[in-house]
Amino acid sequence: MPVDVDLEEFEALVSEAIDLIPDELAKHMDNVAVVVQDWPTTAQQQPHKGMLLGLYEGISLTNRSPMSYSAVMPDRITIFKGPHLRITGSIEALRKRIAVTVVHEIGHHFGISDDRLHELGWS
Repeated sequence: MPVDVDLEEFEALVSEAIDLIPDELAKHMDNVAVVVQDWPTTAQQQPHKGMLLGLYEGISLTNRSPMSYSAVMPDRITIFKGPHLRITGSIEALRKRIAVTVVHEIGHHFGISDDRLHELGWS
């Protein structure tokens, strides 16, 4: 049976997951916002197969340069509440799944591909 938490509790779990990112890594994150959304929009979901748990939208650090990356809106990591709740059966499973999703999307911010994240166990 799926677990159910309210938005405030879900956001707290996302914050917990972000806090698990080592300082040495976190200090290199640049111009990125992490937000929670109930479900992906059709436009967000359409290019992806399967249930979308999170989404990185922006220009990864590996693709930025001082000449081409200035005065831009922050990159955006969206963590989707509805899909997480649908696939987890306990708070502990939800906590772990959110942590994996957060690390996965932060990996994209650093320019790491889905294939490599899968190899590393972060998918």
